[in-house]
Amino acid sequence: MPIKLAIIGAGKIATDEHRPAIAAGNTFELVALVDPGLDTDETATPATFTSLNALAASGIAVDAVTLAVPPQIRHTVATQAIAAGWHVMLEKPPGITLTEVIDLEQRAERAGVVLYASWHSRHAPGIESARQALAGRRIERIDIDWREDVTVTHPGQAWIWQAGGLGVFDPGINAFSILTALVDAPVQATRAHLDMPENCDAPIAADLAFVTGDEVPIAAVFDFRHTGTPAWTIDIQTDAGPVQLSDGGARLRVDGQLVLDTDKDEYAGVYARYADCIENARSDCDIAPFRLVADAFLIGTRAVVDAFHE
Repeated sequence: MPIKLAIIGAGKIATDEHRPAIAAGNTFELVALVDPGLDTDETATPATFTSLNALAASGIAVDAVTLAVPPQIRHTVATQAIAAGWHVMLEKPPGITLTEVIDLEQRAERAGVVLYASWHSRHAPGIESARQALAGRRIERIDIDWREDVTVTHPGQAWIWQAGGLGVFDPGINAFSILTALVDAPVQATRAHLDMPENCDAPIAADLAFVTGDEVPIAAVFDFRHTGTPAWTIDIQTDAGPVQLSDGGARLRVDGQLVLDTDKDEYAGVYARYADCIENARSDCDIAPFRLVADAFLIGTRAVVDAFHE
């Protein structure tokens, strides 16, 4: 029997990624969409609702939900879903504070439901191959280049510039999710500089430095002011030669040789992991990528830069 799923939030990420991934598989059945911008229609396929309360009152059978809402309201909505007895997938970032996520994990445990903090970039096709390539090598340095045009990748999404929206760390956290999947040693922030538009509460760019518990230096540049093709690259220098992930993990080079170049299908892996969590009644709520963002905000120096207008 498919897992009966509702998507909460019918915006760009739900349309572009979640719905196609669900439709392409046979593990989940999309039974409802919830968004205040929709009209309520319980006879539609999937049924549509303007609120989570309306879905719960409808009597439609739901096993699990995916939260594709802005992070500022994710904790509130997740709390409602857990109280309803539904398993919950959180889009990244899983909240706006570390405490929120810990609270949700505790609520889910008490309710006997699964909480899955998804990190879609960990399911890019090159990540596991990169881990295998790094096995037996000593990492000497890591450089992260994560730049994109915010008007293309996040058009009209005002929430990203508000407190809790993370600004450039919304995509940058994807790089952190890959980094923490590849590096076994703990990663510590040592320097952060944030460019803050004068009319925004979240940074448009960041220049960052970290070090692992094995004393491996890591440099990262995030920038929303980039134009043209996004730069989503992680260069790893090792004692046996370079390992490079590009296009967000869809392309892998080892020792200068292209060994993988494919479409960046990440959400099939996300939903496979969600199904596994539900089947085994085991939550997956890794906050390592989110912790790096929090550390950068805590130690970061700030410069006010030109106002951002889309």
